[in-house]
Amino acid sequence: MSAIADHLAEKSVAGSRLRLLSCNILAGGSVRKYRHYVTEGWKQVLPVRSKRANLDSLAALLADFDVVGLQEADAGSLRSGFLNQTEYLAEGAGFPYWSHQPNRKIAQFAASSNGLLARLRPAEVRDYALPSRIPGRGAMWVRFDLGGEELIIVVVHLSLGAQARARQLDFIADLIWSSPHVVLMGDFNCALDSAGMSRLLRRTGLVPAHDAPPPTFPSWRPRRAIDHILVSERMEIENLYTLPHIVSDHLPLAAEILLPAPLRLSRAQSGAR
Repeated sequence: MSAIADHLAEKSVAGSRLRLLSCNILAGGSVRKYRHYVTEGWKQVLPVRSKRANLDSLAALLADFDVVGLQEADAGSLRSGFLNQTEYLAEGAGFPYWSHQPNRKIAQFAASSNGLLARLRPAEVRDYALPSRIPGRGAMWVRFDLGGEELIIVVVHLSLGAQARARQLDFIADLIWSSPHVVLMGDFNCALDSAGMSRLLRRTGLVPAHDAPPPTFPSWRPRRAIDHILVSERMEIENLYTLPHIVSDHLPLAAEILLPAPLRLSRAQSGAR
């Protein structure tokens, strides 16, 4: 059998797909113009009713996905009305499993975290602090058991500075390079062709979608593709797209992933929506 036939046969046997979403939610806030960072900056430190409404609208969109990775979710502080936003979205969208990773707390005013919502039961969750001169960036590592094989999903939020990002990407590469089935997603704050990302792809064998990544920032006029979903070579991103602007200054990034034959969703897992 030819290599192409082998590949087609593997795809036909697999038939299991995961719908994934990555979203920086800016603690429930929303920005629609650059000047709002200044004129409405107070909304980032005080609770306002619109944040809860934004989260409710977002939860309605999340119901179609299997796994959701969140960045800049508030873990329960003044700016969110002491609401754990990851838990709130999980309940609103009907996800049976959720976990969060608080990364940066500023007194009682803000408690930024990564978050995970899942319809599949995680077998293991680990939290990693990413190297940075200023602490507060993290990676959430989650292992799922699918048909006796492991699927690793890592949710990240990287620094703005190139040097810090390079160290963080090297740390992530060390973390995942030996795992055969990995999804890495989050707010990377850089483009795919940046030096740090190119090195990550070389070291890990992760691949992006075949098509160019859609721009996600700024949400009101997207020009930069800085949010990414990457997968191991044995998997394939069949569809990569953004959702409408509801919350944050980033657009949510969604993907449909084709799993290889060893990774099997049970009937209950594949039908849980």
